[in-house]
Amino acid sequence: MTNESTGESTGENGDGGTGLPPSIEAAWGLRERPTKGRKPGLSLARIVDTAVTVAATEGLPAVSMGRIAKKLGVSPMSLYRYVAAKDELYVLMQEAIIGDPPALPAPGTDWRTAMAGWAWEMRRIFYENLWALRIPVSSPPATPRMVAWWEWGLVALEGTRLDWGEKLSVILMVNGYVRHEATLMADLAAAVAASGRSADAVLAGYGHTIQKLADPARFPSVAEMLAAGVMDVPEEPESPDHEFVFGLERMLDGIDLLVRERGGDSGVGANRGVGGDRDAGKGGDRGAGRDTATGERGGENGAKPVA
Repeated sequence: MTNESTGESTGENGDGGTGLPPSIEAAWGLRERPTKGRKPGLSLARIVDTAVTVAATEGLPAVSMGRIAKKLGVSPMSLYRYVAAKDELYVLMQEAIIGDPPALPAPGTDWRTAMAGWAWEMRRIFYENLWALRIPVSSPPATPRMVAWWEWGLVALEGTRLDWGEKLSVILMVNGYVRHEATLMADLAAAVAASGRSADAVLAGYGHTIQKLADPARFPSVAEMLAAGVMDVPEEPESPDHEFVFGLERMLDGIDLLVRERGGDSGVGANRGVGGDRDAGKGGDRGAGRDTATGERGGENGAKPVA
């Protein structure tokens, strides 16, 4: 069994000696789960796929061992032969939906272009699986695909003179921004849907309300901002990616100052002499042709949160 608060095995140890739960070691190919007592047709893959389906259609709170067992037509106790706790199942669900990363950046790609591509790809995954944003972040990457994405981010920064700690901090900061933006947009979209009104109507209503409440004598800056029409519904609709692009570009601007302070960037592959021949995953070049400022590829629109 696994301690749900620490994720460490309390009974059955993994063959790999990693301290990880057996199901996570199995994801790395370090062990095979025992077959004794298994119900015919039941597998870890089926359990995880069913959990992902429940989360996608009913929300993460609906995921429970009892709910998954009912969907599979088995008893809840039979699931524990494959996964020891719900927290462990969450990790495997994340591993299932994140997919393999794209091919590594081409040799010579500058850090900013590469890191922007990484951010857009992570955002796409979050927007396609908004329920996954509700899973608490309880540990560093510990599954093959998660580590592959980590590797991708480090490769994006390898031409810089940042030290390892700084590179890790950059990845955490960019990932945190992507998660926050996706969570905020999803919450706002859900609020608009619950109101039964259009997004423009909600924005106009809020602007009207705050204008009445914001006394210029008490909130002069807010009043001046409202008078400038910032909260008015724009005549020309903004791109749904506008706020994300603005925030990402400003964050990359700040990181660029540090990169330049440390001695600049020689591009992907320059410091190891292998270029982009390594491949962190099997996902193909999904980042090809993407504009780093807008995130658009081949005329595709940016993903939008679904309430």
